Amino acid sequence: MGREAGPGVSPSWSRARHARCKRALPLFLLLAVPPVQPQSDTRGQPDARAHVGKGYEFEKDERFANAATEFEAALALDPKLSGARYQLGVCYFALGRAGDARREFRRLINETHNEAGVVYFLGRLDLLEHNLDAAIREFQSVAAKPPFSDTAYYLGSAYLEKGDLEDAEKWLRQALPLNPRDFRIPDHLARIYQRQGHTAEADQEYALSEKLRENYNDAAQVGVNCSAALEKGDAEVARDVCAKLDEPDDPDRLTALGMIYGRHQHYEEAVAPLRRAAALDADSYEIEHNLGLTYFRLRRYQEARGPLERAVALRPNFFGSNALLGATLFALQRDLQAYGALARAHALNPENADTRELLFNVASILGAKSREAKNYAEALKYLQAAEGLKPQDAQAHARLAAVYSEAGDRRRAEIEKRTAERLAATPSP
Repeated sequence: MGREAGPGVSPSWSRARHARCKRALPLFLLLAVPPVQPQSDTRGQPDARAHVGKGYEFEKDERFANAATEFEAALALDPKLSGARYQLGVCYFALGRAGDARREFRRLINETHNEAGVVYFLGRLDLLEHNLDAAIREFQSVAAKPPFSDTAYYLGSAYLEKGDLEDAEKWLRQALPLNPRDFRIPDHLARIYQRQGHTAEADQEYALSEKLRENYNDAAQVGVNCSAALEKGDAEVARDVCAKLDEPDDPDRLTALGMIYGRHQHYEEAVAPLRRAAALDADSYEIEHNLGLTYFRLRRYQEARGPLERAVALRPNFFGSNALLGATLFALQRDLQAYGALARAHALNPENADTRELLFNVASILGAKSREAKNYAEALKYLQAAEGLKPQDAQAHARLAAVYSEAGDRRRAEIEKRTAERLAATPSP
């Protein structure tokens, strides 16, 4: 390829989707696109963007208290960051701080003109507090174009708690094909049929719920066993144990399998289950990110590019995917595109040294290309960006001096030349 990004650029693996019970806070809610256009989170001050990026990192790892602190800091700097406010509400919800979550979502109602994701969370809060009429009203208002796949489930649950069995069954039936492996749905249907005296139908749904619950628990246990076998280093035993996760129609199991292989550096084995999972669940940020990461670790950069671009499109404000996409594009010598991705990543997390170094390199390369084409305005833009990243780098100032000289700005050329000479003569700390 000609270029390689350092291993530190790659973000850490997130936990498998089966690691968190859907009864708490499903992962797709944490990875949801904010209820405003993504660029709204990038218009604030640089410090605000950095807090947003850190917040997403903590949120990904389910460190909701830390994430909330970062989103609070971002909003203190720029209260207009609606996306950050939305994620703050999600964090409060996950932490059980219902009053704080409601306050943030109520404020967003006007700012986002009743955006569906905000209404959904208000419905969840009302359902938790048994405000059933309010919850039904809110879920109903977004049911035609639901923001999340479990909207119909919660609407059916609200009707069931209210005692409206007909409407409860209607919405739970609509929820089933959207979440066919969610054991809560047949459980609720069974309760309806039991109340209606339809014993046979109730028994059938209870049996299905129990089967799905056992499958969920089994997948979690198989994941533990698979990891243990891989850690012992017995490839044959591990292959047999891990094969129990290889269900062709279950994206959750396939994702878990791919991520377990990846955590144990079996990258070739991780590719196939992640690719099949991506084909089954086209809108999963987590699958696309981990597929791209796996290809990157295999140095299959061209194949890594597509999944990482899709991951960034699904979650524009996540530092890890932007950084990894930038490193991939750099390895492919797509310098202009790499600069854009790395600049976004750096804005989200200015403290990451690997990204800063890679962005410095790309900016220097683009500056040199522009200088060679005698496009001095472009050259200065990139070389000034490089100097801003490493102000104590003598070469960065020397390059600026050369461009200023060729562009006819002798005064600035002399200033940069003297700075470069001073830094070159200064011993490194």
